[in-house]
Amino acid sequence: MVSAAEQMAANTSWSALGKATELRKRILFTLGLLIVYRLGTFIPVPGIDGAALREFMEGAQASIGGMLSMFTGGALGRMGIFALGIMPYISASIIVQLMTALVPALEQLKKEGEQGRKKINQYTRYGTVGLATLQSYGLAVSLQSGDMASNPGMFFIVSCMITLIGGTMFLMWLGEQITARGVGNGISLIIFVGIIAEVPAALAQFFASGRSGAISPAVIVGVMLMVVAVIAFVVFMERSLRKIHIQYPRRQVGMKIYDGGSSHLPVKVNPAGVIPAIFASSLLLLPATITTFSGNTTNPVLSTVMAYFGPGQPLYLLFFTIMIVFFAYFYTFNVAFKTDDVADNLKNQNGFIPGIRPGKRTAEYLDYVVARVLVIGSAYLAAVCLLPEILRNQFAIPFYFGGTSVLIVVSVTMDTIQQVQSHLLAHQYEGLIEKSQLSGKGKKRSRRKAPARR
Repeated sequence: MVSAAEQMAANTSWSALGKATELRKRILFTLGLLIVYRLGTFIPVPGIDGAALREFMEGAQASIGGMLSMFTGGALGRMGIFALGIMPYISASIIVQLMTALVPALEQLKKEGEQGRKKINQYTRYGTVGLATLQSYGLAVSLQSGDMASNPGMFFIVSCMITLIGGTMFLMWLGEQITARGVGNGISLIIFVGIIAEVPAALAQFFASGRSGAISPAVIVGVMLMVVAVIAFVVFMERSLRKIHIQYPRRQVGMKIYDGGSSHLPVKVNPAGVIPAIFASSLLLLPATITTFSGNTTNPVLSTVMAYFGPGQPLYLLFFTIMIVFFAYFYTFNVAFKTDDVADNLKNQNGFIPGIRPGKRTAEYLDYVVARVLVIGSAYLAAVCLLPEILRNQFAIPFYFGGTSVLIVVSVTMDTIQQVQSHLLAHQYEGLIEKSQLSGKGKKRSRRKAPARR
């Protein structure tokens, strides 16, 4: 049975967007901030030798530099003020969430509601500043040692660090504003826009390689079919649910007795969404950022690490898979679907799973179900991220056609459209309530004016 809300959402027309003034303002606000982000990727860091940087990035683009450029929207390739991107914030979020699960004081802080959440967000911002400081220093020193600084020296290093740290903090603020006052998740939308903006250039480069004979026409057709197949598979898996039957008993309110109803608790096959792929990629990018810009001057330790953990290497793929599976379980049970909270909510609403006692037994049953559903969800994420990655390294395909980029684009698009539909649905409900109130007032007035019978 389809619920009334689902039926109304299915019947919601996009023409109602013109009437939903609040939603239209949110969309325009989001687009405006994303345009500001794109403009910032073209503002260069002061003191950079543009010709040397361009020459270096052309050689690094085929390796890990393509991945770095994708997650920064091309700002790293142009060495813009957003060259670090949003990755320091994501890395800090990973560390804080891991510490929250391990440190009892932070776990207790998380249970304190809004005040505790604000405190944890403050710790995340401090962590972002610390990571951005370390990464900007490594990047500035690497640029200077690679002869890409116009006037090398301490002034260049300090100015580069301040610019890059400020750019990352501004991006973090931009993402929070989009999440609070716009539509969609701000951090995911920033990465999404960075990928989409660089796709036309990647397409042109890909087809140019085909014309020059570097890539055969069969590979080009195969890549296009692969992208379509991956998009269809991602859409199918993101909409897949495991429905848990929920029963509500009879209840008495005053002198009336209401019959018990039944519903279902939807559990997505992939409750964590695109977060595990982003988290795993950010961890892989942490040493790669310094290694890429250090060139041959890198110390032997980093050279050995990148030799074994370079794109397409067995250890790289193994580490990527382990991180995706770990973050899929970790993020689901600690953020996306907390079984203890779901069990408490069901108990407070007098709902229960048939054959399962409310409370602790319900939480254990939900743990059992979600853990087994995540076997499919984490395997799906790993397959989507790794299989195109292997093919990309075998046939020299640009990174923008890899599984991680396709997964991010499709997932963020679906989440944003779902939020827009939710706003339209809420606006439709408000319109129905206003109409019912106006019609009720009209009926009262007409009753007063009606002539009395004789």
